[in-house]
Amino acid sequence: MIKTQILRPLWDSFRDLLPIIVVIGFFQFVVLQQPIPNIDRLLWGTLMVVIGLTLFIRGLEMGLFPLGETLAYAFARKGSVIWLLLFAFCLGFGTTIAEPALIAVADKAAEIASEAGVIAKEEQAKESYSFGLRITVALSVGFAIVTGVIRIIKGWPIQNLIITGYLGVVVMTLFAPKEIIGIAYDSGGVTTSTITVPLVTALGVGLASSIKGRNPMTDGFGLIAFASLTPMIFVMVYGMLI
Repeated sequence: MIKTQILRPLWDSFRDLLPIIVVIGFFQFVVLQQPIPNIDRLLWGTLMVVIGLTLFIRGLEMGLFPLGETLAYAFARKGSVIWLLLFAFCLGFGTTIAEPALIAVADKAAEIASEAGVIAKEEQAKESYSFGLRITVALSVGFAIVTGVIRIIKGWPIQNLIITGYLGVVVMTLFAPKEIIGIAYDSGGVTTSTITVPLVTALGVGLASSIKGRNPMTDGFGLIAFASLTPMIFVMVYGMLI
């Protein structure tokens, strides 16, 4: 039991991190030819990352994935599309607003915007800019998850929606202020992180599994693509408005 539940997951996490360790070690010792400073702290930090990654993955398997699938099944059995769509929007909005990666990017964007003179240098202006950016991205992900849920219910081909969405991104890029374009593109990436991905994926798979005629493999996945696509459009609109 110890080998299966503790040692094996720890080894799997270490194996996943091994390529990063090898790359850093190669460039540090072979290319730069310099010793690694604070090697004891580095080793201790690596150990904590391995343990943390192991616990995180185990937590997803035990908690978030079953929770998302259970809720999807429950809403499908209830038969209320309105409640299902409301839940999908709240799930997308709530998980995104709490994303650590989005918080970090929004704070950094506000700081850079202040230094560049795009916004005032007062702390209140930076907090307002950062919070507005987070709200915009969260709203966009909520909208994206609702769109993805409707796609699963209706059986629409995912490629049509994705192609249309990226055409919208290209068009918006032509009109958006250049200062916001990079932030918009990065916002599409940071939304699909540690909190959003597990719950949204579980929702899609659970919903597709509970609807007759839907295949979890072909219909259950794809919500994350919407969640990374719509923030780019919404943030560019946000940049045009402010």
